[in-house]
This record gives sequence, structure tokens and C-alpha cells, in this order.
Amino acid sequence: MNCDTGEQPNSCIRATYTATLALPKIGHYFYPGKSYCGLTKVIDIGIPAKALEGLNLSVNLTTPWQVRDLIPDREPTAHKGDAGKLFIVAGSVGMTGAATLAAQAAVKSGCGLVTVGCPKSLNDILEIKLTEAMTRPLPEVRSTRCLALRGLGDILQGIHNADAACLGPGVGRHHDTKELFKRLIASLDRPAVLDADGLFPFSGQPELLKACKADLVLTPHVGEFSRLSGLSIEQINQDRIKAASDFAIATGKVILLKGAPTIIASPDGSSYINPTGNPGMATGGSGDVLSGLIGALLALRMGAYEAAICGAFIHGWAGDLAQRVVGTFGMSASDISNQIPKALKVLKS
Repeated sequence: MNCDTGEQPNSCIRATYTATLALPKIGHYFYPGKSYCGLTKVIDIGIPAKALEGLNLSVNLTTPWQVRDLIPDREPTAHKGDAGKLFIVAGSVGMTGAATLAAQAAVKSGCGLVTVGCPKSLNDILEIKLTEAMTRPLPEVRSTRCLALRGLGDILQGIHNADAACLGPGVGRHHDTKELFKRLIASLDRPAVLDADGLFPFSGQPELLKACKADLVLTPHVGEFSRLSGLSIEQINQDRIKAASDFAIATGKVILLKGAPTIIASPDGSSYINPTGNPGMATGGSGDVLSGLIGALLALRMGAYEAAICGAFIHGWAGDLAQRVVGTFGMSASDISNQIPKALKVLKS
């Protein structure tokens, strides 16, 4: 097995346990290599930490101890405002589930106050579906029941009154909504996670993302990333770490490239490989859960890079916990969301 890529050109032992010396190797976490490694354990062979620092390594592996230390503790005197306020812009006809999943995930991730801005004709639906989150009806394109450009002022006000924003789950691709998102990103004054249909208006226009002055986490899957970057899916998959890192540097934004494994890339050139998650998470709505989770962490005033690293790890771990309960087949996005509190409890204990 090629430990730099995970490629397996010849015959290879399918191990139950793999011991690797000094540091984990990239090939242990990329397929097909990962499927041959089993449980991988790093063996300390006494290389001094200063010697490793001198290597200027840019690719890292997320660990539970790192995530535990990054997530802030809640003070005994904390009130809901201290736990963060998140404004979610989501939903269109046929896509109220995306808004619901993002909001529920944010609540289960510990966000103190969650508000969902949605097309006004869909507000009653979300009022019924959501108990712990509030809603804010927004101007819509009446014929298609999606968000309208004239609602930009209302959305900016909602975001300004929050600590962070989650933008895009299920908003659709109507031309009015696309123009709304272009102007919204240009005027943004709070950190935000941009996902799903919220990414579509910026296809082939990375300069619009670079011009945004706020901290952004972009969470594309490989197809969405192909549209954003102009790279083919084949080019991306040849070196997913490099593709994500190059785009992060070019735009000045944090890139969370979903996949097996998920890659989180920073504008400073560093990146993280996320080791958690399983095939059962390949289900509709899983990405909406991730968006709400990262939004909640941003609302806790975590940095964009740290929120993306922790969000990917917790999301994958919640999926791993869900797999133990319901198995791989039939796992739903709600199953993942329901395990977020347990994942956080274990991490912080």
C-alpha cells in the first residue's frame, strides 16, 4: 500500500490492526488504503517534538483531544445568549426538511438561540416542525415560494442580531435567490457557514467569495466543489488535499471538502484530515446537519477553521454512534443529529 496516497497497486494484507511509527500517514485514512488498515495506532519511537516542528508539516489528523480542548466550556452562570445566537437562512418549496435539520442540529449542538429565516408561505410548516427554534418569515418569489432578492435587508438585520449565520440549506436555485445570495455574501458582517444551494451562485466565480470580508466556511461535496473551482471531479480526486488547500488559499476562506475522508483546508495552507464517519451517513440531509452544527460552533465565537475541524469530527462521530444503534443501512440524518449531544458529552467528559 502507498502510505502517501492510500493506493493499493499490488496485493496487500487486510489487517485488523496497523501500527505506524512516529506519525499517522495520509494513506491510512484515504481509500482504498483505509479499508486494509483496520484500527491504526501510532507508535511513539522517541522523535523529539522540536524535530517534528522543524519539518513544517502542513497536513494534520484531527484527534478527539484536540476537539475537546477547542470547544469552550459553559460557565455555571451562563445564559442562552452566552451559548450563541445563530440565524439560519434556509428552505424553499419541497425543501423545508433541510431547514428543519439544520436548525435541529444547531440546537442539539448547544446553540443558545436559533432562528430560521424562511420564505413566508412556508413559515407555518416550520412553526409546526420546529419546537426549540424560532422562525422569521421572509419575502418570497410568490410563484415558486423561494427567497426573494427584496428580502436582503430583513436577512442582513437577522444576521446582524446574531453571532453567526448558516446560509443555504434547501434554498433552491431560482435566479432571484441566487442574486440574493451574491449580495448577501458581499454585505456579510458575521461569520457564516455556506452550504448546499447557497454555494451554487458562486460556481466559477471564486472572486465573489474572496471579496467577502466575513469569515466563511464553505462545505461543498465533490460535485459542488467542481462547480466552484472549475476543476473536474477526476482532477479533484487525484489529490483532494491539494485541491481544497489551493482553493482555500485562492479565496481566503475555509474549505470543508466532504468525502471519505473529509478534508478541512485553511487559507494559511494547512489542512486537516477528519477520521470519523461511515458509509451510513451517505443520506439526504446529512449535510444540513453538518451545516447547523458548524453554525452553532461559529455562534460560540469559535474561529472558522476551528469550527470546521470540530464540526466535521463531531458530525462523523455522531454518525458512528448512530451506526451502533441503527446500523449502516437505513440511517437517517435525524439519527445523526440525535447523537450529537452524546458525542459532545463523551468529548467533554
